[in-house]
Amino acid sequence: MTDQQHLQTLSDIRRMMERSSRFLSLSGLSGISAGISALAGAAIARKWLVDYYYRWNTSGVHNHDDFELLKFRLIVLGFCVMIVALCGGAFFTWRKARRNGLPIWDRTARNVLINVALPLAAGGAFIGGLLFNHLETLVAPTCLVFYGLALINTSKYTLPDVRYLGILETILGIVNLFFLRKGLYFWAIGFGLLHIIYGALMWWKYERKGSLQSIS
Repeated sequence: MTDQQHLQTLSDIRRMMERSSRFLSLSGLSGISAGISALAGAAIARKWLVDYYYRWNTSGVHNHDDFELLKFRLIVLGFCVMIVALCGGAFFTWRKARRNGLPIWDRTARNVLINVALPLAAGGAFIGGLLFNHLETLVAPTCLVFYGLALINTSKYTLPDVRYLGILETILGIVNLFFLRKGLYFWAIGFGLLHIIYGALMWWKYERKGSLQSIS
């Protein structure tokens, strides 16, 4: 066996070990679609906020009912954005797994789901407490910090690059704590812009060759 064959054998063994221990079907297009969904949601939220403060400035009086309606609409919008992002992510992940002949649901996929769900569930409960105590300005940075921690926690079961996205999200959330009134912009950067950049980089790094071959 030549040196080249030894290297090829070692490379094959390494790929087999990675497939058995890491969920490799995450698609960069999932990140891009999630980022676009987040930016669209942020644009809608900004329009509602501008309209709300215009009515407040025009009347000169704070309207409690108007504020509660705005808060309810923003919460519903956040859930809608999350559902659209999850659906897009599931579709592109399913498509990549099918193209590469990888399982979509196995032990590593379960590990990813559990490790990302636990910090997110804790963050959701924490945010519920913030809203109950009327600390709405802390919601955006809290979303970013817990989401970043969830990505860091699950990165050991999927692409290692996810860890860097999680670190950036966490740092962005901490910085947002010092600029509380700019939460929507930090939210748009974290869930929108960073996801698009990350998704594009992952597509270029892991999927570009396969996509071009399928087109040709």
